[in-house]
Amino acid sequence: MKKKIILVVLLIVIALTGTYFYKSMQTEQQSDQIRLYGNIDIREVKLTFNGNEHINSILVQEGDSVTKGQELAFLHTEILQAKSAQAKAMVEAQKQVLAAMVAGTRPEDIDKAKADLEAVKAKLTSARSTAQRMTKLAAKKMASEDEAEHARSVANAYDADVKALEAALKLAIAGPRKEDIAEARAILLSRQAQFTLALQNLKNATLYAPNDGIIRNRILEEGDMASPQTPVLTLALTHPVWVRAYLSETQLGQVKLGMIASIHTDSFPQKAYSGWVGYISPTAEFTPKNIETPELRTHLVYQVRIYSCNQNNELRLGMPATVNIDLKQSEVKNNKSIEQRCK
Repeated sequence: MKKKIILVVLLIVIALTGTYFYKSMQTEQQSDQIRLYGNIDIREVKLTFNGNEHINSILVQEGDSVTKGQELAFLHTEILQAKSAQAKAMVEAQKQVLAAMVAGTRPEDIDKAKADLEAVKAKLTSARSTAQRMTKLAAKKMASEDEAEHARSVANAYDADVKALEAALKLAIAGPRKEDIAEARAILLSRQAQFTLALQNLKNATLYAPNDGIIRNRILEEGDMASPQTPVLTLALTHPVWVRAYLSETQLGQVKLGMIASIHTDSFPQKAYSGWVGYISPTAEFTPKNIETPELRTHLVYQVRIYSCNQNNELRLGMPATVNIDLKQSEVKNNKSIEQRCK
């Protein structure tokens, strides 16, 4: 009986010792690694037209994969095309006005101005002779004073015409003033800017994909009125993708930017995705409600993002994920961009 008791005691001691050493080894192993729990997060873009007009057509549906620069939707463009044509015509017209002013007065116009001046001078000479003769006749009572006054008035009128034509000839020879040419240039620049704006408004009638992604929501339909304040489509960007997790204060000093990590999901339990620590929040926050560990609910934590290339698009928004970070990494590189890492 005593032997049995001693044997049982020995077995208990051996079991307790084994358990102690097992837990010690497990604690030692865990101290070399941090395990975090979080969810897959991505960026979303609400796509809007930069203009107010009815939607003519939408080329994509929910779930469609799109690439950067792909055309997604169109507005009606009849009014925009007419405004663009009008602005272009105004630019061409002002170009001709400026070209005429820079070229100056044509030689033919100067010759005509000279001929007009000579013709009026001839009439002035005749009118002065008539006025002198009528003045002499009136003095001899051979013509009325009214006739003499009328003859002098006609001569004065032709004299004024000669002075006006002489001034016009000088202006024609001098050409346009530099101030007028500068004004014409400014008007041309203004109309060119209006034409550029009209072309941009016409370009804004097409909605393009700003980056690679997947159409998540189709908010408006053909015939709806679009505006810059009303999203038409929601685009979920396929890059970058990251796991949003949280570090406790004790873990914060152990994790550094650029550390390599492995990501595991329930959807593909046998597959590990390569990732890296790309962001650590500089400010603390209360543990989010979706973190269910009781001892962490009231603690302050720091948000961390573990980025992944997600080349097969297997990591989806909201997917639960587990992240393992080896703390005994020999080298940490945090100066590479996402594009460089995912080549």
